[in-house]
Amino acid sequence: MEGYRQDWAKIPGAGVPLAVVRPLTTEHVQAAVRWAAATNTPIVPRGAGTGVSGGATAVNGGIVISTERMREITVDPITRTAVAQPGLLNAEVKKAVAAHGLWYPPDPSSFEICSIGGNVATNAGGLCCVKYGVTTDYILGLVVVLADGRAVRLGGPHLKDSAGLSLTKLFVGSEGTLGIVTEITVRLIPAQLVQATVVATFGSLADACQAVLDITMKMRPSMLEFMDKATINAVEDDMRMDLDRTAEAMLVARSDAPGDYAAVEAETMAEIFRNRNATEVFVTDDPDEGEAFTAARRSAFHAMGKKGYVLFEDVGVAIPKLGDLVVGVEKIGLDHNVRVATVAHAGDGNTHPMIVFDETNAAEVERAHLAFGAIMDLAIGLGGTITGEHGVGRLKKAWLPNQLGEDVMDLTRRIKNALDPQGILNPGSVV
Repeated sequence: MEGYRQDWAKIPGAGVPLAVVRPLTTEHVQAAVRWAAATNTPIVPRGAGTGVSGGATAVNGGIVISTERMREITVDPITRTAVAQPGLLNAEVKKAVAAHGLWYPPDPSSFEICSIGGNVATNAGGLCCVKYGVTTDYILGLVVVLADGRAVRLGGPHLKDSAGLSLTKLFVGSEGTLGIVTEITVRLIPAQLVQATVVATFGSLADACQAVLDITMKMRPSMLEFMDKATINAVEDDMRMDLDRTAEAMLVARSDAPGDYAAVEAETMAEIFRNRNATEVFVTDDPDEGEAFTAARRSAFHAMGKKGYVLFEDVGVAIPKLGDLVVGVEKIGLDHNVRVATVAHAGDGNTHPMIVFDETNAAEVERAHLAFGAIMDLAIGLGGTITGEHGVGRLKKAWLPNQLGEDVMDLTRRIKNALDPQGILNPGSVV
């Protein structure tokens, strides 16, 4: 059971579960939950285990319910919906619907290895969110097993539904603390059009961040991603793409506008980059060239992982504050004498600072964790959030009251207590 004790966050003190349950159906989940409720046994729901907030950290004497074997999907091209079990990987959902000429947009960088159930649990986002939104924007219905073992069906394959409270949305992003999702109805859209790609490098972080603001005031690109100097160099070490190692920042932008307008949008973005002192601007409508730069951005976490242990942040701010956040993160790294590399879904203000350190060096570990907290304090101070898409889990739980305030925390606890009065669902996570 060692492989089921924790997710990628590797929270210290992860427990040893009493058992791991790997259901195939909603009824299997119900049976396990009913037993746990009758014996007051903690339950930790688990997807693919790729989370980075400690949300799937086992509890001593509890059970882990892993949805990895729940892998069925049915696609309805007429209603443009699909019904999927939570164990399917995001990439597998995309592939299944693509066979019908359709697209499921949410695309975390880990889309090839993260599960759709985990995406629902954390309300995952991704690179295309700047134009197409996040997981909750595509969830039409859920089947959820509650803490007492009842299974409830919420929503369904209809695009408009105002009947009762919006309970479907309540469970999206609840990180397994309110119920266990066993079936997901997703909204689909027509396949994405061929994209034009613009890549630009900058001599200053400020110029790159201002270019982001200039673009978002004029258009909605299908992607607008940021990489700082440390990330550029790590990716170049790993992928050998001839990236400019001297650049302070790189932006990767794309347009999937129909017809010739993609090229028009791409050139408009290129002109904005030039006006903001870009040192180099590259424009292409070749899908393979564009995908190569997107792959470089997606590989940032993997590339930094080769430099040491990575504490992966997920803080976000309103777009006008993006420059303050990025520059502030750089200063925190210097002040705490730790390596911090930042990538960002720049178009929506969601940044991913990566604190890289030697986990065998106690002094370095302490400095890294102090920097981690300082980055979250910075985001809150800028009116932002401690998580845009990774979830709170156990890693960020201590900072949640600072963002939400006591009144909202009280409301959150009331909802948790109403749905899970025994407190057996993912105890120690979020609230």
